[in-house]
Amino acid sequence: MDLSRLKPAKGAVRERKRLGRGVGSGYGGHSSTRGTKGQKARSGQQIPAYFEGGQMPLIRRVPKRGFRNPFHTEYRIINLADLNRWLASGRLSATAPITPETLVAAGLARKRDRIKILGEGELSSALHITAHAFSASARAKIEAAGGTVTEIA
Repeated sequence: MDLSRLKPAKGAVRERKRLGRGVGSGYGGHSSTRGTKGQKARSGQQIPAYFEGGQMPLIRRVPKRGFRNPFHTEYRIINLADLNRWLASGRLSATAPITPETLVAAGLARKRDRIKILGEGELSSALHITAHAFSASARAKIEAAGGTVTEIA
């Protein structure tokens, strides 16, 4: 086999369209396959996706409402009832401390999630829980069941 004789398979490579080269090229002598007239037929046309032909754009027609705080902290919320259910199903162990890492390993939270424990439901066993935040009712219920609460800064 000689590398100097390599070439693409037959039909794999097409000649490029030579636009704007006259009627004999087969690609429109005067319009070069761009249709007729208008902004899209001109060179240098750049129409943004949100352009509506001069009509007042939707983004400007719809009123703006509310405020979203860019510094808001988003938490992955876990209730005590959820912890009980996961303990019963075997996804979590009552003997090992419950940390964000064990919740990620069990597939119950994502790696970057900040976790907040809420007090909905009751605890059936004493748990040692480490999380980013706790509600007052969750903290009281965990400590009443004989568990401990550790808050991560």
